[in-house]
Amino acid sequence: MKKAYVLLLTFCFTIILFPASYGLGSEKQTIKTLYIPLADHYAGIVAYEKYRGEMKKADYVIERIKSPALVRAYFMSGEVDMAYTVCPMAMNMFSESPNFRFVSLLHRDGNALAVNDKLNENINLPEDRRKRKPDYKVAEAFSEFAEKTGSPVEVAVPDFLATHTVVLYKYLKDHGKEMNMGFGTDKDILVVEVPPPDSPAFLKRMNSRDTPAAFEQSLPWADVVETQGSGHVAWYSRDVIPWPNGHVECIAIATDRCIKEKKAALKEVIYYLHKAGIDIESARRAGGDKMLEISNMIRKHIPEHTHEAIVQSLDPSLSVINYHHLNIDKAGLRQIMDLAIEGGILKNSIDIDAFANEEFSTKITEEPLKKSWN
Repeated sequence: MKKAYVLLLTFCFTIILFPASYGLGSEKQTIKTLYIPLADHYAGIVAYEKYRGEMKKADYVIERIKSPALVRAYFMSGEVDMAYTVCPMAMNMFSESPNFRFVSLLHRDGNALAVNDKLNENINLPEDRRKRKPDYKVAEAFSEFAEKTGSPVEVAVPDFLATHTVVLYKYLKDHGKEMNMGFGTDKDILVVEVPPPDSPAFLKRMNSRDTPAAFEQSLPWADVVETQGSGHVAWYSRDVIPWPNGHVECIAIATDRCIKEKKAALKEVIYYLHKAGIDIESARRAGGDKMLEISNMIRKHIPEHTHEAIVQSLDPSLSVINYHHLNIDKAGLRQIMDLAIEGGILKNSIDIDAFANEEFSTKITEEPLKKSWN
């Protein structure tokens, strides 16, 4: 009896002296988040690097994942709280298991079509990237090579259920062309899945075979291949799907359990996610040391994104991705969903009102950006 009493006293004193060891007295809750190495997810990285230490309620943890399909599998395992992913895949996941919600945008616009040297022979892109628009030239080059070789041109996307596939479908539709996904030779192009980090190697491999090819991926991968001399940016998604403030692409999703049990911590993370978006917007306009600071934060987590490619992707004169107006955009999401269904990318629509949780919206992401910075 005496021994049990001593053990109880020891345990109590240990809790008093070291409460965090037992999860007591600590206000912070872990928000484990998955991301893919894309410009789409830069705000999540900047929030981690710049504001994690300021968070009072959240222990914000990020983990890099190679592709949307792997994000899906990991997120649905229930081992993480939040994920950054493409919206058609998130909608497909929700139609199967509605145990999570859409809680924030991550960016607007932000993907591009890159073509290899062989395909560019028939396109002759302008030197100035601002003049590269989604006109008929790339579409016609696809058809010409398909007719000449008897095989469709392979175009890589991160996943069939990616927004990138929707953008590609819309571009082809606008020019009277069609695509097969995964198999088939009767259309102008064959869409294949290639994880974003592998897309430069995909173009290099096709270049070595003297075979026309392209990829539709998030920035800065198109800028990476252009700055490294293995491909060319053909056009940007902003010009294919114009939308007020920029089209919807990657979104943040959080589990219902996280929303219920870690609401304050999640709200804090999303606040700083939006704040990081403002920081990126400010830095890209200020340039110089401010842009270098942001680039260094990003390259700690994604070293294969060169500084030159990051700066090119965030060039304010191009304005082909932005991190402003990150609150939920139901109409913008519906636009992508309708196009995905029309193109056979998604089979079913979802109830967007049920999918979207607007209680994590912030005011800072909607405020006008300052015209000068310290």
